[in-house]
Amino acid sequence: MKTTLIILALLFSLFVIYFFILGFNSKSKVAPGLTENHLANCPNTPNCVSSENEQHINHYITPISLTQKNYSIADTLLMLKDIVRDMGGTIQLEKKNYIAATFTSAIFGFVDDLEIRIDSTQNMTHFRSASRVGRSDLGVNKKRVQLVKQLYRTKTISDINN
Repeated sequence: MKTTLIILALLFSLFVIYFFILGFNSKSKVAPGLTENHLANCPNTPNCVSSENEQHINHYITPISLTQKNYSIADTLLMLKDIVRDMGGTIQLEKKNYIAATFTSAIFGFVDDLEIRIDSTQNMTHFRSASRVGRSDLGVNKKRVQLVKQLYRTKTISDINN
């Protein structure tokens, strides 16, 4: 019985150490960025969502249309940056139509990337959110993008009504 408890404690300790190592390793990576002015495709793991590739149904999330109030790209990016920061994200890179941000989990320090690209020709805002390591994210990346979209819509509706 005592040997079994020692083995279980050792296995649990190794499991926790493994997750801390994964979290540490995720800090050294960076977001994939833009490729030919589009967000990167998701890998074949379930911990990524993107609005850039409709054919990849398991990872697809709808983009959002720019509002009727005709916000400039700069205004839209400013709103989205504020939303990301309010959600606890850190802006890592900003270009004229692109934002790369990171979110870090509280316990193990896993880093997830959130990328936002505004397509002014299509009047769409595209998203990609992915975990840097591992396979599963328990739906965190999809929920994150859904929350950003919801907060953006709420903000733009509020501005229209004022």
